[in-house]
Amino acid sequence: MEPNRVQFLENKTLLVTGASGFLSKVFVERVLSLQPNVKKLYLLVRASDNKSAEQRLHNEVFEKDLFKVLRKNIGDESLNALVSEKVVPVPGDVTLNNMGVSDSNLLQDMMQETDIVVHAAATTRFDERYDVALRINTFGALNVLNFAKKSVKAQLLLHVSTAYVCGERSGLTQEIPFAMGDTLHGKNKVDINTEMQLVEQRLKQLVEQGCSEEETKHAMRDLGLKRAKHFGLPNTYVFTKVMGEITVDTVIVSYGKGMLKCFLIDQKTACDIIPVDMVANAMIATSAEHFHDSGSHTVYHVASSYRNPITYKQINEIIIRYFKKSPLLGRSGMPIVPKALVLLSTKAMFRLYTSLRFKLPLQILGLLSITFPSQFGNTYQHHNRKFKMGMRLVELYEPYLLFKGIFDDRNLETLRIKNGAKETNGIPGFSSKYIDWEDYFINTHIPGLATHLLNK
Repeated sequence: MEPNRVQFLENKTLLVTGASGFLSKVFVERVLSLQPNVKKLYLLVRASDNKSAEQRLHNEVFEKDLFKVLRKNIGDESLNALVSEKVVPVPGDVTLNNMGVSDSNLLQDMMQETDIVVHAAATTRFDERYDVALRINTFGALNVLNFAKKSVKAQLLLHVSTAYVCGERSGLTQEIPFAMGDTLHGKNKVDINTEMQLVEQRLKQLVEQGCSEEETKHAMRDLGLKRAKHFGLPNTYVFTKVMGEITVDTVIVSYGKGMLKCFLIDQKTACDIIPVDMVANAMIATSAEHFHDSGSHTVYHVASSYRNPITYKQINEIIIRYFKKSPLLGRSGMPIVPKALVLLSTKAMFRLYTSLRFKLPLQILGLLSITFPSQFGNTYQHHNRKFKMGMRLVELYEPYLLFKGIFDDRNLETLRIKNGAKETNGIPGFSSKYIDWEDYFINTHIPGLATHLLNK
């Protein structure tokens, strides 16, 4: 990170939402590491009171391995003192007015002191209940925006979202913001208040029908998927993020455990993946660029598919090599030796294969469970549950596994060049063009996943 980018943070006060989330905690670590002279960090987390918020930040952020390097560099005592001096835990809820901050004195301090608002709070479940996703991802963004408008000093609102709000478009996706009411197919205008009215009406109907909590949850999930499809989007997460403005890890872990036998994926397509520290660095660099740029609505894609693509075929080959050399251990303590994956490039091929390989034998087992319930009943229920879960995951992930789009990152590259960004140990702060994917997956990404598994 260039010196002027780091210098910019000195004596600034930041508000960060979703502070215990994956990206926000990395951003906080980057800020404290690169500029310990930051004035203050208001870190908002969902909690009932100050003590709960402080405890949550301690357990879920500052005690994590993420801060291991900083802790080693400055020592436990200095890190604890730095956090105590700079960090203000904020119990709140972005779905509520004033982000749910009930302490009037704290709220007043935040409004008077905040220079930069960083909004990264979200629910990222693809099949989240529509009412929950709408309140967090859509109205949460609106509540944060309203807070920023009321803040006395705030010069910048940095809204972090997923590039996949583009839906299932193929070709080059440019760094262009959505206009109010825009939808991908252009047929229907979307209105967030109308969507909330639909949610409230449906919830009222479910109560009148005497539905259970489980039935209500499924009904809300189905409504979210239905509304998303209506506006040309693949799932509730992307839809609600669009209104408010994938990861391959599941596959890697499942393969390493020997649980994954086949998968729906187009091996020729690029998997757009980016190291999270580069995203955090880009957040700092773009904040510095636009802090005094009043009225700008600039979109930056922090992505890899345009400048340094890696295909699913390449990732598959890397995964196979890694687990062949460094297998996970099973419950017995013996190494797990995964078999080669059967990769199918179309949904039709996938359904045919799974029907013959899994569904047909499962149906036979189902008949046996009816005839001999004591012998086959539990086995059938177990395998049937796993099969349904697997098909559900494929349904949810399909838009990304067969995604043909490329994310243009010219705005970010222009910013890098404009500021004369230089390489640091071969990799600049936020450009994907210098990433060695083989080295990244073999020495960083997969070992990190394996360590996470061992610590669970």
